[in-house]
Amino acid sequence: MSVARACHLEALQEFDLPVNKAALVVGGGIAGMTSALSIAEQGHEVHLVEKDTDLGGIARKLHDTLEGLDVQAYLRDLVGKVYQHSLVHVYTDATITEATGYVGNFVTRVKSERGVTEIKHGAAVIAVGADVYKPTEYLYGEDDRVMTHLELEEQIAKKEERVMNAQSLVMIQCVGCRNEDRNYCARICCSVSVKNALKLKEINPRMDIYILFRDIRTYGFKEDYYREASEKDVKFIRYEPQDKPQVEAVEEEGRPVLRVTVTDPILGKKLAIDADALALAAAVIPSAETKEVAGLFKVSLSPDVFFKEAHVKLRPVEFGTEGVYLCGMAHYPKLMSETINQAYGAAGRVLTLLSHDTVTASGSVCKADENKCISCGACITVCAYGAIEFRETPQGRKAVVNPILCKGDGLCNTVCPTAAISLKHFTDEELLSQIDAAIPEEEVIEQLLAGSGL
Repeated sequence: MSVARACHLEALQEFDLPVNKAALVVGGGIAGMTSALSIAEQGHEVHLVEKDTDLGGIARKLHDTLEGLDVQAYLRDLVGKVYQHSLVHVYTDATITEATGYVGNFVTRVKSERGVTEIKHGAAVIAVGADVYKPTEYLYGEDDRVMTHLELEEQIAKKEERVMNAQSLVMIQCVGCRNEDRNYCARICCSVSVKNALKLKEINPRMDIYILFRDIRTYGFKEDYYREASEKDVKFIRYEPQDKPQVEAVEEEGRPVLRVTVTDPILGKKLAIDADALALAAAVIPSAETKEVAGLFKVSLSPDVFFKEAHVKLRPVEFGTEGVYLCGMAHYPKLMSETINQAYGAAGRVLTLLSHDTVTASGSVCKADENKCISCGACITVCAYGAIEFRETPQGRKAVVNPILCKGDGLCNTVCPTAAISLKHFTDEELLSQIDAAIPEEEVIEQLLAGSGL
């Protein structure tokens, strides 16, 4: 057998490894709980890790969806099912201190109210949720009549008189996003504004409500609610990013109001709206723990610092790192229905993995020659998968490749100064053998002679 053929067969050899049947879900919001329950109901143990003392995430501050779903009732039912399920182990007030391993065989250390726990699992779901931008503009934090939509929703649920009896209320869209700092649309803000406007109109039909927007994005069938709001005399006024609304606290005939000045694009004139309350559609921003979790599980982030899927169409709930999946607002801002659907999708991918007794890894990987290794660490620095580490050997500390984590990209091969690391199927010996097999030695000599003019 030729050297090239032998090397090729060696490269095609695969590794079969046992799969741990448990799963880890990071994040105890609606996405994380939905995914955890779905996995547990198929007979697999699930470890649910939540940084807060209570489950629910940002949904604890929501009360209704645009379609009328009672979020708090849904949340109570979901939390109850999670705690009652014998296969779901909940860790609250928890922090992940270490995550190691590979697809089918991960080990994660969690520090929680239970103490320090070492969790062995075959797959992980990242569902850490998102945060809400804290505005620094439009008098937020300076005047208690200025609030975010989450705060407005809580006041509506509590039937606060100041909001219920307001004569006029203004909403400003795109606060904290679609700018230089965050050049993305938070997607859900327009639907939330329309939802709160319709709720207020239902309670107090005589209230004047103005929504100042750059672009209304009530996508899909949410467009029907936008039309309903217009028919109920909710006034939509567009503004340009270079001519944002101005807000000041003034008194009008002895009545304290928030004067919102905005340019009407149709009239071409400035409008002054005296409001009793101002609601800001604050941007949805990545969770504070996003970067830390990404580093622990070696997964990638988008330019907006949300988690980035492996492929937007072909692998929408997977990472490039095998065995790690994502769902919910950790991925990007999305409505509750989208969050729940994606959570089921992530659970489905986890179950596909856990349904096998073994996982097969490619044999086209790198390997290190201890005799040539000088322990410089160049290979460890460039490896994007954390597949190389130093280990103590009879010859001292040497670089060793974990064939399961290695993806065979060959970067370590190119930076190694002593050629101690080689990529199977791409060794010098094999490549030269392929050249010999393709072009007989006599032809090479003839071509060299012809090129030299001899």
